[in-house]
Amino acid sequence: MSKKIAFIGAGSFGFTRGLIRDLLSFPAFEDATIALMDINEERLTTITKAVQRIVDAGKYKARVIATLDRKEALLHADGVVTTILAGDVDVWQHDILIPKKYGVDTNVGDTRGPSGIFRFLRTVNPILDIAEDINRYCPDAVYLNYTNPMAMLCRVVQEKYPKLVTTGLCHSVQGTASMLARWIGIPDDEISYTCAGINHQAFYLDFLHNGKDVYPLIDKAIRENPEIYKEEIVRNEMYLALGYYVTESSGHNSEYVSWFRKRPDLIEEYCTHGTGWNPGAYAYILDEYKGKKHTWKKEIEDWFERPVELGRGHEYAASIFNAIFGDHTMFKFNGNVRNTRLIDNLPEGCCVEVPVLASRRGLEAIHVGPLPKQLGLLCSISAQIEEMAVEASLTGNRDLVYQAICFDPLTSAVLSLREIKAMMDEMFTQFEPWLPQFKA
Repeated sequence: MSKKIAFIGAGSFGFTRGLIRDLLSFPAFEDATIALMDINEERLTTITKAVQRIVDAGKYKARVIATLDRKEALLHADGVVTTILAGDVDVWQHDILIPKKYGVDTNVGDTRGPSGIFRFLRTVNPILDIAEDINRYCPDAVYLNYTNPMAMLCRVVQEKYPKLVTTGLCHSVQGTASMLARWIGIPDDEISYTCAGINHQAFYLDFLHNGKDVYPLIDKAIRENPEIYKEEIVRNEMYLALGYYVTESSGHNSEYVSWFRKRPDLIEEYCTHGTGWNPGAYAYILDEYKGKKHTWKKEIEDWFERPVELGRGHEYAASIFNAIFGDHTMFKFNGNVRNTRLIDNLPEGCCVEVPVLASRRGLEAIHVGPLPKQLGLLCSISAQIEEMAVEASLTGNRDLVYQAICFDPLTSAVLSLREIKAMMDEMFTQFEPWLPQFKA
């Protein structure tokens, strides 16, 4: 029976194009209805043409519909994917610019710290509106979220709509695993691992090649190969201190801890000269988006001139859908779910990133047990801050926002309490139109 998959925020060109290419590569979805929805009509028109090109190139029987109406996209959908961005770059640039004014140097700012918290507070209302519509128009759908900040958004949706089958997905887990395999000269398809923690701060608790522990090979590569050390300086330093490798890039992780960005000399040493895709330069993602604001149309035009690639990529979404209502090939992945005694030494109910099994039974999170103490402490600080921000978003309590930011490791390393309060007040003023829950 033909399935319907809805993409909300479909104007995210790279994500949508890749996810749909992967989806159509499974026989179960060759005749699917693909519903594309976005609030930006120009981007919606462009992605619709791109998706239709993929359908035509693969000679699939899929039907593509485009709409500005979320209800039309969601009605009777079997699967839903969200890749939304709340506000253009002219809005969210202040997530990065205002903290910098006070001394908090930010690389990406989409997950934690004052930048990540205010991004969450702006995004939570649109995400909850989408979740409410899913609950109304397709309550049995499998809902997969790719929007950041992942942990806080998944946490609030899973609390407000506990009956929805939902999880959040991030490609940092499989991407980093592939990087580590490359470092030690092992093919991707011969490795296995247990990875757990919270989004962007999950760690490989084991890393195996055909069942054999290869952490000693990773350790040797980091300590003895200068090129490998330089590729991910921040993450490699964290590994050398903590004994386990973290999933997200050096740039992201440099923001989440107090060790790398609290002084200009540390930023110069750890966040400037790495050779990986994002070593940690200030406002990296802001510069990227400002550039693409003027070049995205040309990039898409260039894509239309190249042959269509139909090979399956490494994102999880299509394999999850296939496991649940395709050919039912079970699929294990790392997903973001509430902590129902999955990680013993993280707060109950917080959002954790753990192994999840997708099958005809739906989504089943796998118990991990306690994290090593040093990892539990690191992740617990972030998880408890996220819990405070989530509660603040649901209650409109500004004091909780302030207190959450007070305990952010990087912010607390560079600012006094009064400076944090002044920074927060300025951010509330800047984003007031986006934060209706705090107006009272």
